[in-house]
Amino acid sequence: MENSKNILIIGDMPGYGKMGLAGILPILSNMGHSIYNLPTALVSNNFDYGRFSVLDTTHYMRQTIQVWRELGFQFDCITTGFLASADQVDLLRDFIDSQRKDGLLVVTDPIMGDGGKLYNGSTKETVKNMRRFVRAADVIVPNLTEGEFLTGLYEGEELLTAEQARRVLDGLLELGPKSAVVTSGREKESGQHVVWGYDGQAGTCFTVPYRFIKAHFPGTGDIFTSLLTGQLLGGKSLPQAVQKAVELLERLIFLEQDVAERNNGIRIEKYLSVLTE
Repeated sequence: MENSKNILIIGDMPGYGKMGLAGILPILSNMGHSIYNLPTALVSNNFDYGRFSVLDTTHYMRQTIQVWRELGFQFDCITTGFLASADQVDLLRDFIDSQRKDGLLVVTDPIMGDGGKLYNGSTKETVKNMRRFVRAADVIVPNLTEGEFLTGLYEGEELLTAEQARRVLDGLLELGPKSAVVTSGREKESGQHVVWGYDGQAGTCFTVPYRFIKAHFPGTGDIFTSLLTGQLLGGKSLPQAVQKAVELLERLIFLEQDVAERNNGIRIEKYLSVLTE
C-alpha cells in the first residue's frame, strides 16, 4: 500500500470481545497500515456481561513510552480511546506533544458514556480529565452523550434541534480540537438518526443521516472511529470520511443483526472483505 502509515492505537484491550484495541486493530491492519498499540487497561470482557476484571496499565505505559523515546519510534497517526485515569491523560498529552510533526493525525474517541448516561466507573472527574485531553486531538469523535457531557449542554437529551447540535459542536471546538464529529445523534426536526460534524479544514458544518438498525452491539464506536481514521488517511475530506464510515458500519450491523449473542461485538474478521468493497 503506497500510503501505508505507522499508526499507534491507544485504548483498552479486552481478552474476550471485539471492542477497544481488538476491534480497531484488524480494520486498520486490513487497510494496509502498520499498526502498533499501547493498552490503557486490560479488560477481561465487555462490561455488558455484568461481571468483569480490569487491570490499569499506567505503570506499563510510562515504561513503554520511555523505551520508545529512547529508540526514537515515530508515528504518522495516533488514535485514542478509553483512558483510565488523570495520570494517563497527562502522560499521553506529553507523549503526543513529543510526536508532533507535519502530517501527524490525532483522532480521539472520548469514551465515557452512551444512552444519556455515563458508563459505570466514569465520573465527573472522568469528564473533567477528558476535557483537558481532547485539546491534543485533530479530530474528536464523541457520541451524543459524550458530546453533551464534555460541553455541559443538554445532558441526557437524545434528540437535538439543528441549532442545539451546532451549539454542542461549538462547545467541543472551544475545548481545542480542530474538528469534531458527533455520532449517534437524532434530529428533532426530522426524527432522522444523524452524525453531526464540523470540518476544521473547510470551516464548515455538515450532517450525515444514517439508517438506524435496532440491534445493539458493543464496540460500534470503536469500529466507526477506525473506519473514519482509515478514510482520512486515504485522503478523503472529513465529510467524505464520515459518509463512508457510516455506510460501512451500517452494512456490518445489517449483516450481524440476527446473531443471538451480541455482547461479544461484531465479528470483524468475518467481514473484512466487506470493508474493502
